[in-house]
Amino acid sequence: MFGLGLTTLALIGLAMLSAGGVAYALLFDRVEDERNTEKRLARLLDPGKVVEERATAGRKRSVQDAFKEFEAKQAARDKRTRTPPLALRLTQAGLDWNRRTYLMFSLGLALAAALLVFVISGNPLVAVGGGIIGFLGLPSWIVDKLRARRQKAFLEELPTAVDLIVRGIRSGLPLGDCLRMVASETKDPVKGEFRQIIEAQHLGMPVGDACMKLFERMPVQEANFFGIVIAIQQKAGGNLSEALGNLSKVLRDRKRMKAKITAMSMEAKSSAAIIGSLPIVVAGLVYLTSPSYIMLLFRTTAGNVIVVGGLIYMAIGIMVMKKMIDFDF
Repeated sequence: MFGLGLTTLALIGLAMLSAGGVAYALLFDRVEDERNTEKRLARLLDPGKVVEERATAGRKRSVQDAFKEFEAKQAARDKRTRTPPLALRLTQAGLDWNRRTYLMFSLGLALAAALLVFVISGNPLVAVGGGIIGFLGLPSWIVDKLRARRQKAFLEELPTAVDLIVRGIRSGLPLGDCLRMVASETKDPVKGEFRQIIEAQHLGMPVGDACMKLFERMPVQEANFFGIVIAIQQKAGGNLSEALGNLSKVLRDRKRMKAKITAMSMEAKSSAAIIGSLPIVVAGLVYLTSPSYIMLLFRTTAGNVIVVGGLIYMAIGIMVMKKMIDFDF
């Protein structure tokens, strides 16, 4: 009896669902026409709303077009930033060298490294290897260190520069005057970079494109954010002071997060530095106490092979430890 009642209820439910589906299919067009009629009447009764909707839609399309253009330019800039040419690397490091000056500097380092290695080892072949490392490795390492130090100084001063622009815009100054104020009142390297933006404007480049060029000379995401905000505002309009105020907050939050990550990772970095420096410290102490004992590594062929193998393994270990403690933020 219970099974028969359950079956009957199921059949009744299916019949009701079928009837509802048929009714919805038959009446859908009529209901949709009534909705469209109500929308048209509302638009006729309120023409200002229609104009506002069209303006909003046009603004959205403008912003979308601007984003597509920025994405294409960003892809080209990212490719150039990942593998920058020598001239751009020197500019990012704050050096006004040309290629010849860089080659002369590399040659000087190579000769100094070869002479130092020859004095220590007394082996001409090892000295040649030291000269090659001095020519190819040391100059690039020095330039990268200068780039990193300059980028760090830029990030320290950029939030102050953005706040200065925000206060100038809110007080009624145009954007160009605010940029000139930053170029004259802030510290280097922000001062020099914004001066180049002003010079690009004087040559006829739009302010949005001039700010987007900042990322090529200073390849940090904060500079990219600033350029995108200015460029989008120039193309699509909007409240620039509010956008830059939000950007300033983001920059300061990122700065605090970097400081927190650095503080939390200092223990791991200290351990890695101690482990990496132990072989060099031990070798130096052995040289001071028993120079004849350790000089066998530099004056014999077997010792040279051991030194090269040890340096290779030590370099691999240092790279692994660096990868372990290198936090991407």
